[in-house]
Order: sequence, then structure tokens, then C-alpha cells
Amino acid sequence: MLAVLRNRTYRHLFLAQVIALIGTGLATVALGLLAFNLAGANAGAVLGTALAIKMIAYVGVAPIASAFAERLPRRAMLVTLDLVRAGVAVMLPFVTEIWQVYILIFLLQSASAAFTPTFQATIPDVLPNERDYTRALSLSRLAYDLESVVSPLLAAALLTVISFNSLFAGTVIGFAASALLVVSVVLPSPKPAAPRGIYDRTTRGLRIYLKTPRLRGLLALTFAVSAAGAMVIVNTVVLVQAGFGLDQQWTAIALAAFGAGSMGAAFALPALLDRFPDRAVMLVGAAILVAAMLLGSLLAGYASLLILWAVVGIGYSVTQTPAGRLIRRSSNPEDRPALFAAQFALSHATWLVTYPLAGWLGVAAGLPLTFLVMAAIAASGLLAALYLWPAHDPVIVEHTHADLPAGHAHIAQARPAGTGYVHAHDFIIDNEHASWPAR
Repeated sequence: MLAVLRNRTYRHLFLAQVIALIGTGLATVALGLLAFNLAGANAGAVLGTALAIKMIAYVGVAPIASAFAERLPRRAMLVTLDLVRAGVAVMLPFVTEIWQVYILIFLLQSASAAFTPTFQATIPDVLPNERDYTRALSLSRLAYDLESVVSPLLAAALLTVISFNSLFAGTVIGFAASALLVVSVVLPSPKPAAPRGIYDRTTRGLRIYLKTPRLRGLLALTFAVSAAGAMVIVNTVVLVQAGFGLDQQWTAIALAAFGAGSMGAAFALPALLDRFPDRAVMLVGAAILVAAMLLGSLLAGYASLLILWAVVGIGYSVTQTPAGRLIRRSSNPEDRPALFAAQFALSHATWLVTYPLAGWLGVAAGLPLTFLVMAAIAASGLLAALYLWPAHDPVIVEHTHADLPAGHAHIAQARPAGTGYVHAHDFIIDNEHASWPAR
């Protein structure tokens, strides 16, 4: 897996991602402490609102930002967004009112909503070989999992010698270092195929996404991922500290079990995806999540929770990590920023549903019933994916063009058939292919 780091450009981008993630993790810890400092016992409400603002920014800003990403040099755009995030982080220690937190969080997450899809769309252009790209996806998953473990531990160590406000300095350093690493390499910036209006550029990724069967299946599977993931993120502390009467360190260990399962799956995925189709692997991952949520309703003790969370981590990684391969396979280079932005927005929209549901339902109806509801959501996503994503999903598809005039360059090698022209090639929704061929 690590052989892909021999590519200098990818190596710098991966290091930029890791450093920025650690900085973001430090900010997450510091933000919780800042909320408590400002709101005391109401800190949970402040953080809940901040999380909702984050998701709204992700869902609303990503498609708009993608409309401009294709028109701007990627390196300049990524560096500028890193510097914007660093600038916002500089201001966070100086806030004195809760509303200031909300504004700065919106600005920070809006910049992230523009940065992340553009960054993701760059990697397949840097690593055009699918085997290399698969390994890069697994490394990216590992980076996210390591961040969830390393950042809290690093923050805990730093808090023994500095105040929580000083943790934001780590965030600034992380984003600044990310900008320096990005500026140190030359990045490809594919040109758009043809001039398009702002509406077309803003909605193009969503339209391509929703017209592609495998991506509709991916969206359905994202509901399974978010249902199980929200249960872990929202209710671990409730299960451990309220349910089992344990303290904070055991909550951290339970979350680490989830991360360990996810990391283990990320290591195994490249070999699995070399042997089995993406669809089969991802459906198995979703089935694991459904089974885990059903078993969660019967949870008996802390040891069983650790095992369960590790299993959820495995299903989470197996279902989610190959998503980039599907997007790469379903887009032309010039449309990738828009398509990654669509995935970013739509996937976070599912979390916007499952986050509050996991929390509110846990309080109102109890955690056993909440597990069953999340199992039902995950199962619905799995069943929808089975229907929306056909088992026969070739890359090369024979199809007919009845709407292109004779002599059009795209059908130069096609054969006449009835009122149109027939040929076969890697099928992608674009200007010449407005809809998917009928099954």
C-alpha cells in the first residue's frame, strides 16, 4: 500500500491531508472546551448547533464551490482555501460570544466544503492507475481514522502544558503546513469541455450523479454508513458513561475500537478490491452495518460494545472507502470536481438526517429502539442499493445515439442502426450522453 507514496506529488498531498486533519482534530477538542467556557452546562446545545452549521455548509457550499473549481488553477485554489481556514482558526481563541463561534464555524466549514472535493478530485488525476488510486483511497481512510485517535491524545498531552485556546495554534500550523506542501508540487487542472453558465456548472455534478446508476446505489449505501456512524459518534458517550457507569477514558477506548476496525479494513481493502467487484464488497460492508445495528439492540456490557464498535468500523470502512473509485469511473476529468462535490454534499445530507435522529430518539425512546431504527435505515439503504445499482455494471456500454447529426466527431467510428448510430465505449454522463441506457 505504501508504495504509492513514491509518487512525489501524491506524497506531498497525502502529508498535507494528514497534517491538516491533525490540526482540525485539535480544533475539534478546543472548540468543545471553548463552548463549555462560553456556555457552561449549555455547551452541548452550542456544539449541536455548530455541528448542524457544519453540515449545512457542507451541503450548501460544496456544489457552488465546484462551479468555480473547474475555472481556477487547482493549486492556487487549494492553497487559498488552506490560508482562509488558517485565518479563521487564528480568530477562534478571541471570540467572546456564542454567535461569533457560529459565524467562524460557518466560514471555516465553508472553506473545507470547497477544499475537500477539489482535493479529492485531484488525486485520480495525479494517480491515473486504478490500483494506485485504490491504495491512495485506503491511505486516506487510514489518515481519517488515525486523526480520530491521534488528535485527542495529542490535545490531552498539550493541555497539560498550555491552555485550550493555544490548541487553535496547532490548527493554524496544520493548515499553513498543508498550504506549503500543496504549493510545493505542480497539480493538473483539467480544462472544462466547453463554456457553461453558472446554473449548469453549479448543478452539473448533482445531475451526473443522480443519472448514474452506480452512484445512486452509492448514495443509498451512504444512508447505511451514516446510520451506523451516527450511532457511534452520538451515543458512545451515553452508552459508556450513562449506561455502563464508566468514565471518559473508557469512552475514548470505545471510539478507538471503532477506529481500529476501520483501519484494519482499510489495510485489507486494496487486496479485496483487486479480487472482487466494488459493488459486492460495498454491499457486504453495508450488510455488516445492518447486522451490527440489530445486535446493538441486545448489547449487554462494555466488552461486547468494544467488539460491536470494531465490527461497525469494519463495515463503515468497507462500505465507504471505495466511493472514490466509483466517482472516478463515472466522470471525465473536467467534471470530477463537480462530481466529488455532489458526493460530498449528498453524503453529508444523509448525516444531517441521522445525527439528530440518533440523538433525539436515544433520549425519547431509549438506545435499544434507536439501534433498531438505525438498523432499519441501514437495511433500507442496502435494499435500495441492490435495486438502484445493477449487478451487471460494465464500464464499456454499447448504446445508440439518435440525437447526434451525421458527421459528428463522437460517432465517427459508430455504425448506422435504424435512425441512429451504435457504438461502445466507457460510458459516462456528459454532453453527448444525457441519460443512462435502458437496462
